[in-house]
Amino acid sequence: MMEEGDRIEEASIGGRSESRWVDGSEVDSDSPPWSFLDENDSRGGYGSLRRRLVKKPKRVDSFDVEAMEIAGAHSHHNKDLSVGRTLALAFQTLGVVYGDMGTSPLYVFSDVFSKVSIKSEVDVLGALSLVMYTIALIPLAKYVFVVLKANDNGEGGTFALYSLICRYAKVNLLPNRQPADEQISSFKLKLPTPELERALSIKETLERKSSLKTLLLLLVLMGTSMVIGDGILTPAISVMSAVSGLQGEIPGFGTNAVVVVSIIILLALFSIQSFGTGKVGFLFAPILALWFFSLGAIGIYNLVTYDISVLRAFNPAYIYFFFKMNSGNAWSALGGCVLCITGAEAMFADLGHFSVKSIQIAFTSVVFPCLLLAYMGQASYLMKNPLSADRIFYDSVPESLFWPVFVVATLAAMIASQAMISATFSCVKQSMALGCFPRLKIVHTSKRQMGQIYIPIINYFLMVMCIIVVSIFRSTTDIANAYGIAEVGVMIVSTILVTLVMLLIWQTNLFLAVCFPLVFGTVEFIYLSAVLSKILEGGWLPLVFASFFLSVMYIWNYGSVLKYQSEVREKISMDFMLDLGSTLGTVRVPGIGLLYTELVQGIPSSFGQFLLNLPAIHSTVVFVCIKYVPVPVVPQEERFLFRRVCPKDYHMFRCVARYGYKDVRKEDHHVFEKLLVESLEKFLRRGAQDLAIESNFTELDMDSVSVMSKDSVGGTGGDEIDELRIPLIRPEEPGTSAPEDVMAPPALPSSVMSSDEHPSLEYELSALKEAMDSGFTYLLAHGDVRAKKNSIFFKKLVINYFYGFLRSNCRAGTANLRVPHMNILQVGMTYMV
Repeated sequence: MMEEGDRIEEASIGGRSESRWVDGSEVDSDSPPWSFLDENDSRGGYGSLRRRLVKKPKRVDSFDVEAMEIAGAHSHHNKDLSVGRTLALAFQTLGVVYGDMGTSPLYVFSDVFSKVSIKSEVDVLGALSLVMYTIALIPLAKYVFVVLKANDNGEGGTFALYSLICRYAKVNLLPNRQPADEQISSFKLKLPTPELERALSIKETLERKSSLKTLLLLLVLMGTSMVIGDGILTPAISVMSAVSGLQGEIPGFGTNAVVVVSIIILLALFSIQSFGTGKVGFLFAPILALWFFSLGAIGIYNLVTYDISVLRAFNPAYIYFFFKMNSGNAWSALGGCVLCITGAEAMFADLGHFSVKSIQIAFTSVVFPCLLLAYMGQASYLMKNPLSADRIFYDSVPESLFWPVFVVATLAAMIASQAMISATFSCVKQSMALGCFPRLKIVHTSKRQMGQIYIPIINYFLMVMCIIVVSIFRSTTDIANAYGIAEVGVMIVSTILVTLVMLLIWQTNLFLAVCFPLVFGTVEFIYLSAVLSKILEGGWLPLVFASFFLSVMYIWNYGSVLKYQSEVREKISMDFMLDLGSTLGTVRVPGIGLLYTELVQGIPSSFGQFLLNLPAIHSTVVFVCIKYVPVPVVPQEERFLFRRVCPKDYHMFRCVARYGYKDVRKEDHHVFEKLLVESLEKFLRRGAQDLAIESNFTELDMDSVSVMSKDSVGGTGGDEIDELRIPLIRPEEPGTSAPEDVMAPPALPSSVMSSDEHPSLEYELSALKEAMDSGFTYLLAHGDVRAKKNSIFFKKLVINYFYGFLRSNCRAGTANLRVPHMNILQVGMTYMV
């Protein structure tokens, strides 16, 4: 948020127009004395020329300069993977991405035919046709061919789409975006030119209306809440479906036994999460590959053995006949049919671990055909054995293969659960990074894969909720009613966000952009209306989960935005700092004080509290802002940006440490201190070189004016002015050369070419080394947010109680910022909002 007086200007440097952020509250004191020059001299047109040559060039903001230099030096290009690597990734996706969808044959038909009894072959063929075309339309047509392309530099999921939109349009409610952020290599967007006017209109509308920003955030939070709900329901329904196969095989194995065994498996499943998926991940792909092979083989066996005529279900007319015969019951059966695409969102959410081609190859070559064969085989069995609908999967398995298939099915169910649990961890981490979830402890279980994380509190919460769901519902049918709402809700959110990406960023043809939500959105809303009819039969559960997580995330984001706005409003003015002088009104002692703040510009009010309460302040003060930008990863070499705060003799700096929402802050405070000091030294050297070049250029300009003035005596005034208007530094264009009749600019002196450092650099570096040898002190402000007395009751309730409860129970700032407990000074701040 820029205060009054802050503005965006354009500076033309070397023929290029580049943005710079001029902040009125932070100044650089290095101003050469130009006062001895008469800028009002207008003899022979020299006045305007002298003003152009002599005037001190406007210095581009140091944040922008450093960002441009870094981005130019380190370009990151996505390299196409080799065919072998792509096929290897495609094999691995079977164990991570498709576990949930792969286990759906365990319960789809049993749930469908619990609503519709099998009276004729039309019922079986209609249900099979519904399942086949649902899989072909949503996972294949929508996700494989469209949604996977809407990735954020290879990252997928609801928050990745939101991050992509935030990068193009300023719709993030937290106003801490800087022009320097746009120089991050992964921040840049490659936008096509067609339909640009429409895209700009949508962009301006989103940025202008705060209600649309809030609505977009609520939509994203709703989708994320549904994903977390999936993390609860997927383990419950998958494990119970696998264990229920023992009911018809072991005498006396009833519902109570199914519940007890399922709870034991769930306890084991959540207990191993702390070891990380990497330690058991190498088993995932082979087991799921064996599972898909079993599905396809059993499906072919049933087709040949029982009734191959079920291939008639490729005719979509059987869907019409199915609804005509069963009317309301057929509508209710759609809630079971939608379970065949559970886990389709994982194709997009887990994209960051693989590649678009690998996911497309695995689905089209293995998952899609094997699922079709499995459902056709079950339908073929039902044509001859309609009474087996309750446990169709295990009844259709040849008796001699029951136990091997049961073991593989149980392992596949656990793997499917593992995938959704990991996806829940990732969603929570992304929402934390974007300021939409309370700070929690995150354990990184792999040194190689940054996406493999473990969040203890979320793991325990999921475990308890899964056990409660299994204990209360005791049936896969009721859990399936709840499961469908969560799945369809996530799909509708992704459809809306991808449509916005098509209009805003891809700038797709309007007809195609409208067809996407019209086709897929219509189908998904039909399914949503079907599953919502099951609210009283268990469908209320995901709505409760989604409402709970949505409330938590929105309250946290709302309170965080109000807190940030209060800090911006109450920051210390530059006039006050200048009045204090370089001593800051106290004693400066050797040492480096790192004051952590969320502000990206200005001096935080907490610094004034430290000046009031401490008898002395450190000789070097650095305002550190840990900021997450809407990109997946910020390269290490682009992590830090520095600028000087106040005049040079104050020895005060600002450091913005930028992280992406997938970045791992795994450096300890010693490493962080080392990186920070090294970056600060580079910043000081670069600033000294700039001043030296600037000073030498100024001397050169003045000499040139003097020489030209003497040589031009007796010449024509017009030629004289034309020659003087030739720029001293002119960008060369390839294939062009200067005309012979134009005087070439004089050669640059060696002092400029060697970029002599400013004399004050040695003093600053020695002062910095002395301060570093004296040690680091971390200055933290514990900010409390309270609603004003004249606020409405609802705001008081949300801020004073709900947000206050979340702040008091989330991860403390010292642990979240990874600062040592022995070197902390902390003050309390209360912001009235």
